[in-house]
Amino acid sequence: MPNVAINPDDVMIQLKHLRKIFGTQEVLRDVSLDIRRGETMVIIGGSGGGKSVILKHMIGLLQPTGGEVSIDNITISTSKFFDTRTIRKKMGMVFQMGALFDSMNTGENIAFALREHNPQLSEVQIQMIVKEKLELINLRPEFAQKMPSELSGGMRKRVALARAIALNPEVILYDEPTTGLDPITSDVINDLIIDMQRKLHVTSVVVTHDMASAYKIADRIAMLFNGYIIQVGTVDEIKNTTNPYVLQFITGQRELPTGPGIDAPNPSGRD
Repeated sequence: MPNVAINPDDVMIQLKHLRKIFGTQEVLRDVSLDIRRGETMVIIGGSGGGKSVILKHMIGLLQPTGGEVSIDNITISTSKFFDTRTIRKKMGMVFQMGALFDSMNTGENIAFALREHNPQLSEVQIQMIVKEKLELINLRPEFAQKMPSELSGGMRKRVALARAIALNPEVILYDEPTTGLDPITSDVINDLIIDMQRKLHVTSVVVTHDMASAYKIADRIAMLFNGYIIQVGTVDEIKNTTNPYVLQFITGQRELPTGPGIDAPNPSGRD
């Protein structure tokens, strides 16, 4: 299905022919994707296929082998150029398992980025921001004193989200935000992702293999397969796909679907 052209001024994140090779393994072969300002883009695909690698390029944890990454019309990463300062002022990331500092309580975890990047803030100002971010994720102020070991998996994910929004980023990246959570807790996290987009007007990029979550939170969904983005579309477009690789993934079939109305396999996503 062809992509509809997007006004360049509406693009918050742009990946152009992104490639990444680890040793002899080419994980990303040719990834091009435009993510609109203020939308929630969900990236789906098989385990180990490179979804998290895409996120790590967006936030500057990895430098591409080829191609480029642009944020808000500024090229921040190529094979020869790397601008982590610009990236990290604009982005917050919620890592797969939360990645909270075990030796710090919840409040200190949330305040960490504030102390690193805004040394001019007073301790009173920092504590006010911590309280504000806890309220945004529907946690009471006393949670600031709890250690990560005292929190459930869902609570740790929520605190990780509070830490990600501490610097008021324009983009929030989520790496498998519902992994390891029961369906009810997963739905709480889904609602928080939707809530953050509405309240903070951020651009959200979510990597997941949880299709129930993808369908609930996404404005658009991109499917990564064999190092390429093979389809981008709305929730309805993905649900009604004729691409056999996308259809196989979203339905959980072991064999590629075939039959009338199913497009011929085209793993590269190219004509």
